[in-house]
Amino acid sequence: MFYEVVRRIVVVMSTATGAATASSATTNSSTTITTASPTADTGTTATATTTARSDASPRTGAAAPKSPGRAFGWPLRFAVLSLVWGFSFLFIKVGTQGFAPLQFTLGRLAFGALVLLVVVVLKRERLPRSPRVWAHLTVAAFFLNALPFSLFAYSELTIPSTLAGICNATSPLWGMALSVIALAEDRPSRRRVAGLGLGFLGVLTVLGAWQGFAGTDLTGTAMALGGSLSYAIGWIYVRRTLAGVPHSHLSMSSAQLLLATVQMAVVTPLFTTAPAGYPVIPLLAAIALGALGTGLAFLIQYGLVAEIGPTTAQMVTYFVPVIATAAGVALLHEQLSWNTPVGALVVLAGAALTQSKPRTGTRSLPRAGATTH
Repeated sequence: MFYEVVRRIVVVMSTATGAATASSATTNSSTTITTASPTADTGTTATATTTARSDASPRTGAAAPKSPGRAFGWPLRFAVLSLVWGFSFLFIKVGTQGFAPLQFTLGRLAFGALVLLVVVVLKRERLPRSPRVWAHLTVAAFFLNALPFSLFAYSELTIPSTLAGICNATSPLWGMALSVIALAEDRPSRRRVAGLGLGFLGVLTVLGAWQGFAGTDLTGTAMALGGSLSYAIGWIYVRRTLAGVPHSHLSMSSAQLLLATVQMAVVTPLFTTAPAGYPVIPLLAAIALGALGTGLAFLIQYGLVAEIGPTTAQMVTYFVPVIATAAGVALLHEQLSWNTPVGALVVLAGAALTQSKPRTGTRSLPRAGATTH
């Protein structure tokens, strides 16, 4: 029963949005690039390889390796992925109660990189060797990991985890807006422009703009939106610089997380002092978010894209803010006014509209630049 409910919801949403681009958790661009972008502030990794078709797995031309847990039905793994990424904002809120935002970000990146590097060793894969690839991955690590993870951590010092999760859902909107400017092949249609306008109307609804943003910390909200914008910048950069790189998705993403960890290891001591202690609950939050949300979740998403294709797998994006809101209200007792869920639905509707394309007789190609996170 559970499998069937999840499967039907995802299939209906996938059909409604048409041939969508990559989400915060999907590959994008069928004939030139595959970009996996686990959505949300959840452990975003990105890499690009040549592929043969739009529903191909994140691979380098060979058949995709069997994903961990393939024995379990994809609806169950899809649900686990949604839960892990949806709870990431709760983990951030809990973790920053015991550690400085930069320290928490460093911890989650380190645990996430450790998980992926272990898998790389077990699969006997190699990290990239080209200095050019490492240079581009350094930039990608900053915009897709170090910067947005830090911004979301700082934002949740002053805003609820529910609001942070909803701000994260604006990544497809930023991606669509930026891709029009940065990618010559992306031309805005009326449908996409309407989706962009609708999405940002949803943001204003969430923030209660008609009340003068009363009760909303604008600095924290701006940081969360900035983190979402950073994802979009990173995905476009990856698409322009790493398309066709002959390395496995796992290898590239592991290198990227390793670079992000090094970046945070350099920056964190400059702006924070050593923690006075290591409180258990915040430490467990960092471990859970890193190992599960950044490491294991990537492996699950990798398998989902290989099994059911990017268009369906990217639908996880639309479940993340719903779960983040439910977790914040139920477990952290955060207050929820009527405009928050209503605005969130408007944001998701706008995001879905920017990813949709009119039905045609031929199968359309996924685009890059949108999410999840």
